[in-house]
Amino acid sequence: MEESQELALTQLRKSVEKLSSSTEGYEKPTLMRFLIARSMNPDKAAKMFVDWQKWRASMIPPSGFIPDSDRKFLVHVLDKSIASAIQGKEVGDEKVACLIDLQNITYKNLDARGTITGFQILQAYYPERLSKCYILHMPGFFVTLWGFVCRFLDKATKEKIVIVTDSEEQRKLEEEVGLDALPEEYGGRAKLTAFQDVLPPLAAPRMLTTNNNA
Repeated sequence: MEESQELALTQLRKSVEKLSSSTEGYEKPTLMRFLIARSMNPDKAAKMFVDWQKWRASMIPPSGFIPDSDRKFLVHVLDKSIASAIQGKEVGDEKVACLIDLQNITYKNLDARGTITGFQILQAYYPERLSKCYILHMPGFFVTLWGFVCRFLDKATKEKIVIVTDSEEQRKLEEEVGLDALPEEYGGRAKLTAFQDVLPPLAAPRMLTTNNNA
């Protein structure tokens, strides 16, 4: 790690303490994500970090049980997916590639607020976790809504979103995600089960642990 980065981390920790919080228990790569997301500005990164701590405490209880509301369920699934992906690996610059398939969407399904909220959760509370977001089968009527949604997204987030419309973008999708991880229906080799089709085990649910560095 460069000297300038070490200095920024030190300043970040001090700024967090001034906000009556602490960075204890968080790895350097985790803290660096907040610095990168705020252009290496320690004070802005500290505020983002403390806001994230408060949000995480309200959204993800230490017990690991899934709360009742849909939004908390979405965050729970996202958090556990990231934690599972990095489990057993050195904490570092782990990122997530996201695929959004709009093939069966209709006017009745349009939810601009929900779409904006989903992306804002990613950019505000999972800084530098998203590598790319690929949107497939975007219908013509969705274009106007998408233009509206983009007004609420950070420039860095918008640059990570790719609307797949031709063979070249499909090739980049396959290259970025990898054929072994990409589902068969999108040109890959992975045989996956849709979340809604997964049958829960009959046994009592086990306790889930949280990961501070997710």
